[in-house]
Amino acid sequence: MIRWALLALLLTGQAAAAQQVATGTGAKLRWLDKVDGQVTDMDIDNNGIYEIGRLKVHLRECRFPAGNPTGDAYAFVTIAEEGASGPVFEGWMIASSPALNALEHPRYDVWVMRCKTP
Repeated sequence: MIRWALLALLLTGQAAAAQQVATGTGAKLRWLDKVDGQVTDMDIDNNGIYEIGRLKVHLRECRFPAGNPTGDAYAFVTIAEEGASGPVFEGWMIASSPALNALEHPRYDVWVMRCKTP
């Protein structure tokens, strides 16, 4: 069973690697404060920074399938927290798989929703 799942994942990854991608002008990310339940949508331009709560969210780039701009979004994000010595998250977030590479924080969740298209 695990072998079939790994094979399917590999084939899906190879198909995705062959797909043409385009770069958006920015992204819409969603922020959740797990303590008070506050949800906020952030519109961030590429290389922009959005400050919310104790976090600074820096969007470096957002990419999407060239033939289907609403199909998925891949955002490279760096998240810093007040008082932390380094980033609490740095890497690609994928809209269709938010748990695949997620911010692991006791209070906040941040995930990408979609890219902004030109």
